Amino acid sequence: MADDIHADRRARAAERLRAVDADELVCFPSRNLQYLTGFDEEPSERHFLLAVPAAENGNGGADGGDATGDGNAPALLVPSLYESQVREETSVADVRTWADGDDPVAAARDLLADRGLREGRLLVDDAMWATFTQDLRAAAPDATWGLASEALADLRVRKDAAELAALREAAAAADATVRDLRELGADAVGTTERELAEWIADRLAAHGGTGVSFETIVGSGPNGAKPHHGHGDREIRAGEPVVLDFGTRVDGYPSDQTRTLVFDGDPPAEYERVHETVREAQAAAVDAVEPGVTAAAVDRAAREVIEAAGYGDAFVHRTGHGVGLDVHEEPYLVAGNERELEPGMVFSVEPGVYLDGRFGCRIEDLVVVTADGRERLNDTDRGWR
Repeated sequence: MADDIHADRRARAAERLRAVDADELVCFPSRNLQYLTGFDEEPSERHFLLAVPAAENGNGGADGGDATGDGNAPALLVPSLYESQVREETSVADVRTWADGDDPVAAARDLLADRGLREGRLLVDDAMWATFTQDLRAAAPDATWGLASEALADLRVRKDAAELAALREAAAAADATVRDLRELGADAVGTTERELAEWIADRLAAHGGTGVSFETIVGSGPNGAKPHHGHGDREIRAGEPVVLDFGTRVDGYPSDQTRTLVFDGDPPAEYERVHETVREAQAAAVDAVEPGVTAAAVDRAAREVIEAAGYGDAFVHRTGHGVGLDVHEEPYLVAGNERELEPGMVFSVEPGVYLDGRFGCRIEDLVVVTADGRERLNDTDRGWR
């Protein structure tokens, strides 16, 4: 994504900081830092911080760039070994460094002091490790504290054009992999769940994805009745349902799709009824999606179908979750969530029925709220064969 996208996001984050009466946002290596800079890094023991101020010129001026050395512009405080990398890969102009052997807490204290924040209200990354929050408290002992989600949740929940493009491409890779799975047919019988999970990862990569967006779920037979089973060494047998839940990433954005397939033979008689119930529930929930409808109403649309079929007690999780840089984020399609859906929101719709000790069934697609309805990001067949 172009650097101006990230500069614009930092500018909008500054506006949100002012709206929630906060003075500064501090992130460490996380999806929030990636969202605001484009830089994807795993956290480590070294202090790596992004500071975004609420000041009016927090975007560094009318051109959207960040002014070097301006206390009212975003700044990165990074280990010196990252300096050239972050200068090349981000549009943050104010890059400050500390070397191994220096005191990173002192470097953080100097950064906050330069910005007049020793007594301000600071929002820290929700996922920040405790060691770094404690060090920030030591650096600004008179500050008050809150969570970054106060400012960023409303920004990240509505995806921009670049995010939607990446999500569509990741979904296409998952769709192509589903088609590959169907072509396996009887060849899948006798493989272990683990072997099939590895095969899925290879196919996702072949279709343009980067890695897997979460641990691939291959739940065969009774393992499918455990919604988050993962995968193990059980061999797939003819005639048994297999829950397949997987995704990959494109430009950092994930896909998340589930199909429940029978690779060979005939499934248990009740399975066909269960699968049709879940398919109808998913269709009802997707059809309910439009701007102004609440998240709870979408959950209810799926749940009513499953309850009417007599499987209400076997639908043991929410209907869906938001998807962005994080695989699970707002909005959550769950009873009691009265948040109204807005264009640009992206979430999974994934009802399921789980019969303990026998089998499970889940069908999942990603859905985008549009100006006048919804768009499915996944379009592969939802049948069980």
